[in-house]
Amino acid sequence: MEFFRNANIDFLGKKWYFIAFSLIFSVAGLVSILFWHHIPYGIDFRGGTLVEVKFAQSPDDNAIRAAMDRAGLHHARIQRLGATANNEVLIDLPLQETSEQALDQGKTMIINALETNAPPGQQDLNNTSTLTLTNYLMDKDPLHAGTDAAQRYADQAKAIIDFKDKVKGGVLNSIDDLKGVADTAVLASVRDGFFVSNFAIRNVDIVGPQVGGQLKKQALLAIVYSLGGMLIYLAFRFEWIYGVAAVITVFHDTLITVGAFSLLNKDISLTVVAAILTLVGYSNNDTIVVFDRIRENLKLMRREKLSDIVNRSINQTLSRTILTAGLTFLTVLALYLFGGEVLNGFSLALVIGILIGTYSSIAIAAPILVAYQDWRSQRGRGPGAAPIGGTGKQAGGADKGSKQNPSRTPSKISKAGVTG
Repeated sequence: MEFFRNANIDFLGKKWYFIAFSLIFSVAGLVSILFWHHIPYGIDFRGGTLVEVKFAQSPDDNAIRAAMDRAGLHHARIQRLGATANNEVLIDLPLQETSEQALDQGKTMIINALETNAPPGQQDLNNTSTLTLTNYLMDKDPLHAGTDAAQRYADQAKAIIDFKDKVKGGVLNSIDDLKGVADTAVLASVRDGFFVSNFAIRNVDIVGPQVGGQLKKQALLAIVYSLGGMLIYLAFRFEWIYGVAAVITVFHDTLITVGAFSLLNKDISLTVVAAILTLVGYSNNDTIVVFDRIRENLKLMRREKLSDIVNRSINQTLSRTILTAGLTFLTVLALYLFGGEVLNGFSLALVIGILIGTYSSIAIAAPILVAYQDWRSQRGRGPGAAPIGGTGKQAGGADKGSKQNPSRTPSKISKAGVTG
């Protein structure tokens, strides 16, 4: 299957449009990184406390932030989690203690901040553990249980908490929701000692600053090592200028992707870094396909200009590029639309990266080869300087190996394509 047969698009003739497009998005992202949102590191890298909260009704972000401020938990970042109908939010706080005691204290502080009308002397059933409820029932002993009291009350408590979590989604609207779930005497005792708030803490994660700093360093090294490895491979497989072109292209893709996250103020987490590393390989693979066709055509069209060879090579691989990139894009787009909040950052990076990576393989990588050849010719090798990969026809009009000027010999075409 081919989308394009005998395509003859002058991609190099449109290079200034491509350069303008890349500059606009690269500069916009760079300005955001340096002066606006900066790099919006996620909790994985900067450390802090991430609290997942489910509400009984649609939450008010401003009210949550105000409640956090009143409790001394400043600079809270709040974002919706999953579908709007789920009434779930993610509260990101700059609390960086990592001990179990600090974890419990942080959770208690958040609960106290959100509980604005808690009855005195009562506990919140929506934020009570099975163990706490079991101990309460054993202390009150509403069933007047005998020797098997521990087991009976543990079963009653588990039934209540399981119903709350699995049937009601983690939040009870009232204690009346528990009718038929537990014994009537147990529910009467629960009603005396507990009330029902409009929220429940679903999960609390804390990342310390030292761990975040190590992850940030390792993520940066992973990207740098991958770029260095590509440069070495392509320099060995083709020629050094091919490696340089590929690295510049991948750097271009990475800058635009990170810049887009900065402009959108979307957190860059470990999963986003994994997506960026995936894009490094994906973009490089597309670039190598174009480079490989250029190398083959250099041998077949030795008398043609390098710009014509590059244009023809891009056109010859265009159908393959569109098919591969299009199918991959549809897959990651579905992941972005339906993958949920957990995969949102990862899939967004892939959506942006696949579009930019496919574009840059055509519009950035190949033109760099031609620009390098033009620069090398102007640098002083004279009008007879051979282009990358060598061509048979010299600028002066003589065929390669001309007896009139034996010093003008073409560059040797190596097995890997090019040696100047």
